[in-house]
Amino acid sequence: MADNKFFSSPSVDVIESSTKIVGDIISKADFRIDGNVEGNITTTGKVVVGKSGKITGKLSCSNADISGSISGHILISETLSLMSESYIQGDITTAKLSVEEGAQVDATIVMKTGKQLKAVESESANDKKPEAEKTA
Repeated sequence: MADNKFFSSPSVDVIESSTKIVGDIISKADFRIDGNVEGNITTTGKVVVGKSGKITGKLSCSNADISGSISGHILISETLSLMSESYIQGDITTAKLSVEEGAQVDATIVMKTGKQLKAVESESANDKKPEAEKTA
């Protein structure tokens, strides 16, 4: 594999542009998505969505660099970077947000600290309490 300076783990799982996955992915690895994923992605690693990548569903990870499109809920515990080619539709919850000029965002954005995000993740897992805080 080529030099891996952009990911936190030594290996990266790649979903190629010719690949379509329907279903949920749960992992501890880093991902590069150039194909189409219809379902939820949950990982403790970093997710990179290339220009041709598309996610329809929930994305939950530590860091993400998005150049493709996501439609759904995005939950990032550290930094979300939206590149100029990205298109986001849905809800974003993150600790840090970086948006390049040209990125298209049609989303509700909630900024939380790492501790607040862990609490949000716990509530989501339990699904016992309704969401108390809404933003415009």
